[in-house]
Amino acid sequence: MNAADFHLQDQLGRYHRLSDYAGKWVVIYFYPKDDTPGCTKEACNFRDASQKFAKRGAVIIGISKDSVASHKKFADKYHLAFPLLSDP
Repeated sequence: MNAADFHLQDQLGRYHRLSDYAGKWVVIYFYPKDDTPGCTKEACNFRDASQKFAKRGAVIIGISKDSVASHKKFADKYHLAFPLLSDP
């Protein structure tokens, strides 16, 4: 499936474009807000399965409207090693 390219910042201040991942499987999940019950469960499920995705060559990316600073706190609190992109 094709998707529009984006240029968004992650919790570490790095910018990502979808085109950066050309030739790879990319799992993008959208969520409403950092550190809420449902969104936290979803993020932790992706965290817990991240090695299975990586073994298959897939990259996980989360996207929400939260700020880079909010994403940093959320990722640190729950040990999320994949990019969380801010799309305000």
